[in-house]
Amino acid sequence: MPHLNLSFRALSVLHTSRYLFNSHGFHNVGVDRIIELSKIPKATFYNYFHSKARLIEMSLTFQKDALKEEVSSVIYTHKDLTLHEKLKRIFFLHANLEGLYHLPFKAIFEIEKLYPKAYQVVVEYRNWLINEIYTLLLTKIPNASKKDAYMFLFVIDGAMVQLLGDNSVDDREVLLEYILKNIAMV
Repeated sequence: MPHLNLSFRALSVLHTSRYLFNSHGFHNVGVDRIIELSKIPKATFYNYFHSKARLIEMSLTFQKDALKEEVSSVIYTHKDLTLHEKLKRIFFLHANLEGLYHLPFKAIFEIEKLYPKAYQVVVEYRNWLINEIYTLLLTKIPNASKKDAYMFLFVIDGAMVQLLGDNSVDDREVLLEYILKNIAMV
């Protein structure tokens, strides 16, 4: 989806809705609340997005595109980084409540049945990430398996669950080091 074609008002609505969805969940935020905070007429909202389902899909696509750009930058642009450093950057890019992955992670649990097209955006991103991690692992670990890449994503998800929970201890470093040792990285 070409984000450059969106008007300033449409981008403003996207940013407002992403903030609200992150803070309150997809089910607890209605179109009226988004319109009120975005300060746009209801007709303008529907002209841009047509429905809440389409807005959610566009919001997740926006996040997915930004995440892909960041991950690709870590993997392909930062050639001076070791495999360990690249995986660490990718991990902390995702295991961050203020980061780009929070909204797609939330979507995994909240939208599958009600917004299947938007949910598919998240599934496609996760599959892409697994393939990128697997390819990255193979650059230094010839016997790496796709299971290692899946496990890396599961550890990211576990870190997100921990961050969202009531536990005040931040064990992200411990989780990361655990998975890297099990992939024979450290």
